[in-house]
Amino acid sequence: MRRIASPNVAGLLRGGARAEQYVAYMAHYDHLGMSQANGDTIYNGAADNAVGVAALLTIAEAFARAPQPPQRSILFLAVTAEESGLLGSAYYAQNPLLPLAQTAAVINIDGANTTGPTRDITLIGFGKSDLDGVVEASARTFGMTVKPDQFPEQGFFYRSDQFSLAKVGVPAIYLDPGLEVIGKPEDYGKQKHNEYVANDYHQPSDEIKPDWDWSGTVQHTRLLLDIGWRVAQQRELPRWNESAEFKAARDASLE
Repeated sequence: MRRIASPNVAGLLRGGARAEQYVAYMAHYDHLGMSQANGDTIYNGAADNAVGVAALLTIAEAFARAPQPPQRSILFLAVTAEESGLLGSAYYAQNPLLPLAQTAAVINIDGANTTGPTRDITLIGFGKSDLDGVVEASARTFGMTVKPDQFPEQGFFYRSDQFSLAKVGVPAIYLDPGLEVIGKPEDYGKQKHNEYVANDYHQPSDEIKPDWDWSGTVQHTRLLLDIGWRVAQQRELPRWNESAEFKAARDASLE
């Protein structure tokens, strides 16, 4: 065993009329370090999650350059040790910089689309909160439809950093790339997903690929930006649905 220290990194953009409430964007910046195998030994984590961190930084820059600040403040969190058990986000959930009761929502970025623009987007956490409506309204402006988790047996909502904040009551979502890739065969998106999982997921081979289509990443990032802006502007705080397992924690934090 060895003990290491690894920081979370946070940035805050102050909002306007509701500046004491916060919308959080989050992405994990860690991966698995070094492999003991021969050959390529570095777990680069290009898709998981360097591209997500790049999206986080791009969104932060876009908010900072906006002519007017959003109504709510925006918190940007680059968290560590996701691959070691969501440790960085769990630490933040137990030691928040800002009140959890005043944190309107968390939008987690765990990967982004590199296969090309799509007609759809996958909402991980669909059906759990009224953030569904925000995502659907935003997607419509991009000509996209919203689909629930297309691989529910893999339990993605409970395996990424938004779960840490959901457990303490903060309404939470993240977006997986859609599978209906524009201009490609019907099964192209699913084929690329399966290839990544089979060959590159948590492997040193998770590197930038020559066939990555960055226009899909731009589409994905713009959608994330728009969703956060909408949450920052709406009057009411997002709410868990009555059936959501996290509603009791939110209700307790608001008392």
